[in-house]
Amino acid sequence: MAAPVRALLALVLVAGCGAAACSESQPRAIVVASKNFTEQAVLGELLSQRIEHAAHLPVERRFYLAGTYICHQALLAGRADLYVEYTGTALAAVLKESPQAGSARVYERVRAEYARRWDLAVLPSLGFDNSFAVVIRGDDAGRLNVRTLSQAAVHAPEWRLGVGYEFMERPDGYAGLAATYGLTFREPPRVMDLGLLYRALQSKEVDLAVGNSTDGLIAALGFVPLQDDKHYFPPYDAVPIVRRQTLQQFPSLGPALEGLAGRISAEDMRRMNSAVDSQHRDAADVVREFLRAREL
Repeated sequence: MAAPVRALLALVLVAGCGAAACSESQPRAIVVASKNFTEQAVLGELLSQRIEHAAHLPVERRFYLAGTYICHQALLAGRADLYVEYTGTALAAVLKESPQAGSARVYERVRAEYARRWDLAVLPSLGFDNSFAVVIRGDDAGRLNVRTLSQAAVHAPEWRLGVGYEFMERPDGYAGLAATYGLTFREPPRVMDLGLLYRALQSKEVDLAVGNSTDGLIAALGFVPLQDDKHYFPPYDAVPIVRRQTLQQFPSLGPALEGLAGRISAEDMRRMNSAVDSQHRDAADVVREFLRAREL
């Protein structure tokens, strides 16, 4: 082999080794997932920015992954490292157990079973509960003096209900709600994307909609959430769920996430959701302002 060729080959090998060493020293990106509605995208962004700034790790965002099942399967398959779940949803929709009362009791059950079944860590609550909210138009609530689900049951035979896809199937969803309150409607519930529910209620395509209690559009559009006076819904505390393997691989990740525990109130969440939905602001900017204001 001629000397120039050997020199060139040596240079390529050195360069290749240097690139490999650089690649090995650079940690892989932490994959943060979310479901397909505004609050989940906001929470996904919140986790992402917290990881980037407090744990000093790169992040890949995979938001709007449809519903609970897809996000859960993404963790199990290693396609995502973490996302925010709600304890009542984890209990009923994922573990397939009957809804229970008591935030601490539900959290502990979910934490233990996720660890036992799938080696997933359920971290402490971010600080707020996001229950289902059955909402009606404000003028209907005032005209009919309806403030509770029991009162709504009287008018339900004349009304149409709009729900998201998951709500019709899950154990804490439509069937149990209808049985608890004796609800019958003018027609079968209309199932649609969560992003379309409030538009349908506003345009009078439906008369009730099952949304989320921290949705910013509820107040912005003058809707009234009906009180769950028979306490049908379990607690839905927002909790990060993380692959244990990822926590072990990246020691700075756990403390960074646990620093968010109890730091987000329901009102904080409503304001951020409203900023995105009503003011059409970018979720990343909204989250950045929140974290700076809270020195997080």
